[in-house]
Amino acid sequence: MTSLRDQALAVLLECNPAAKAAAGRVASMTLESGAGLHLAVPSGIPGRPALPLLVPPGEVTLRSVATPEGRAALIHALAHIELNAIDLAADACWRFADLPDNFYRDWTTVMREESLHFELLCGHLATLGHRYGDFPAHNALWEMAERTRGDVLARVALVPRTLEARGLDASPAVRHKLQSARDCAGAAIIDRILRDEIGHVKIGNLWYAYLCDRAGLDPVETYARLAVQYRAPQLRGPFNLEARSAAGFSAAELDALTMTR
Repeated sequence: MTSLRDQALAVLLECNPAAKAAAGRVASMTLESGAGLHLAVPSGIPGRPALPLLVPPGEVTLRSVATPEGRAALIHALAHIELNAIDLAADACWRFADLPDNFYRDWTTVMREESLHFELLCGHLATLGHRYGDFPAHNALWEMAERTRGDVLARVALVPRTLEARGLDASPAVRHKLQSARDCAGAAIIDRILRDEIGHVKIGNLWYAYLCDRAGLDPVETYARLAVQYRAPQLRGPFNLEARSAAGFSAAELDALTMTR
């Protein structure tokens, strides 16, 4: 690989989930960023396996975590989110040219950590007698990547700061479900993911602020406009305000969230 962006594109195009995660986890941080390269868009983005079957979000069956099958379905859903997160980080690193070197290094870091999360969840899924691909999943996360592929400001506003921030909100409830089912190993993985995801959302907040400042845009007004323009999901509580604060959301943004509860 000649640059961080070339490396990220190779991860993005990999179809085998285990190989994608393995490549993402050991991605080099020492390569040149390739910031000035204007790379042709190849076919096959993102690389995907034949399974899981992708269905509309409303058709993904919810199961009780009181049963091993229900816990497996939950862990599988989380693994699918993390596989998408690998691709989202790789795509952010690869797709957008002419940004500061640290932009590409930050998203390479995110890609590495999302890859580890996927491997941890798949390892735990195996202890429940299943593997990735055994349950249907949806494609909502990648659909937002498609909608924002031409606008880096929209991408950082609506993927890390919106979709991934929703993961911060969901983590306490997911952890409680697993702990209540005496799945201590699963709960520990959620703890690790939450710790890392706070950092990922913080990276999104930092680059969103940078891009707004560079363009002379008001961050709050711009976010509201982008959320409507790109059909972002409406934010609903409960919100993990402690995690969101640690991830760099401003007091004004947190106050606005409490009004939507």
